[in-house]
Amino acid sequence: MKLLHSLFVAVPLALLVACASPAAGDTDVVPYPLEDCLVMDASLGSMGDPVRIVYEGREIKFCCEPCVDEFYADPAGYLVKLDAAIAAQD
Repeated sequence: MKLLHSLFVAVPLALLVACASPAAGDTDVVPYPLEDCLVMDASLGSMGDPVRIVYEGREIKFCCEPCVDEFYADPAGYLVKLDAAIAAQD
C-alpha cells in the first residue's frame, strides 16, 4: 500500500516541484530572500535539500515537500507572510 502511495502521490508531487523549479538563467523570477521555510519557519536545509518552486514569478523555498502542499492550500496567506518578512528585513 505504501508503494501505491509513493507512485500516485509522492512521485507526481516530486515532478510538479521539479517542473516548477526555476531554470538556470531565469531572470524573470524574483529570488527568495529568506533563510527559513515559508511554511514551517525551519531553517532551509534542516530537513535535507530545500524544495524550490516558482509561484506567480516568485521563487519560494520550503524545508520539505509536504510544505509545498500546505502552501498551495493558502498561497495568498503565505505570500502576505512572505511580504511581511521582507518588509521586516528592510
